[in-house]
Amino acid sequence: MPDKSKLAGTVVDNTEAKLVGEWKHSVHTPPFVGVSYIHDMKENKGQKSATFTPDLPRTGLYEVRVSHNSNIRRANGVPVTVHHSKGKTVVKINEGEPAPIAKLFRSIGLFHFKKGREGSVTISTEGTEGKYVIVDSVQFLIVMP
Repeated sequence: MPDKSKLAGTVVDNTEAKLVGEWKHSVHTPPFVGVSYIHDMKENKGQKSATFTPDLPRTGLYEVRVSHNSNIRRANGVPVTVHHSKGKTVVKINEGEPAPIAKLFRSIGLFHFKKGREGSVTISTEGTEGKYVIVDSVQFLIVMP
């Protein structure tokens, strides 16, 4: 399992995320970043979220990547809300499909962030009935300062 300190850019792991609702730690399905990932137990849909707030080294354009493992029991249409310097953008991801980057990370787009802890990424369980939502880590890679 990759240690977040060995990954490029700024990585916020699930152990550092601000959680709303009850989540369960798991190591059942590798790969994942750090010691574990969490899932929503398929319960209380729409009432759970995990917010990742990076401490970014500089203002600029960042590629945002979400890590998750995948199998057929994973939710599709998982809403990921990016709070960036120009507002907020919601991207829906399919966690049932293998993540394309090292079978771990999925790019959700390029967003402009200010230096420091002003931006965040929130993964929610809204609209994911009947399937597991996996939350692992979020990576921020500077593209253009």
